[in-house]
Amino acid sequence: MLTSVSNFLIPAIIFYIVTMGLSQKKDIYNSFTKGAKKGLKTVADIVPTLIGLMISVGVLRASGFLELIGDIAGGIIQRFAGVDNFPNELISLFIVKIFSSSAATGLALDIFKEYGTDSYAGLVTSLALASTETVFYTLSVYFLSVKVSKTRWSVAGALLATIAGIVASLIMGAVIV
Repeated sequence: MLTSVSNFLIPAIIFYIVTMGLSQKKDIYNSFTKGAKKGLKTVADIVPTLIGLMISVGVLRASGFLELIGDIAGGIIQRFAGVDNFPNELISLFIVKIFSSSAATGLALDIFKEYGTDSYAGLVTSLALASTETVFYTLSVYFLSVKVSKTRWSVAGALLATIAGIVASLIMGAVIV
């Protein structure tokens, strides 16, 4: 039923927009082309930032730096939090998720393959991907598209919210398992 509704919804929205434009005697095609031109300009403006983010995440993964950070942080968690067998791959996932959702999805698939989807690592992975945001990607896209240069506390607030999502994911994963 949900598929039927979603297949119907987008054409219905388009039909509604066109109907409203015609009823208000607007030049719908001209408005569409102006909007498309602005959208393409926005995409062209943010592409260098997106490429930089994707390259940096790829370099971090390929160099093994993320694994090293995961091993160090995982060891600290095991030692001070008293958690045995903490999956170090989760630390890498949390770091990558801040920059790139698609790279985090790739790591998630690796975690699912190694530990299983119903394991602690699998549950925390699912919860963390659903409750955190790609902070730097999102901020760069939104702020660059509207030309905001003073971000004030946006980065700190977004990182704090991400940390809260990660902690909640770790706790909920432990409760569920």
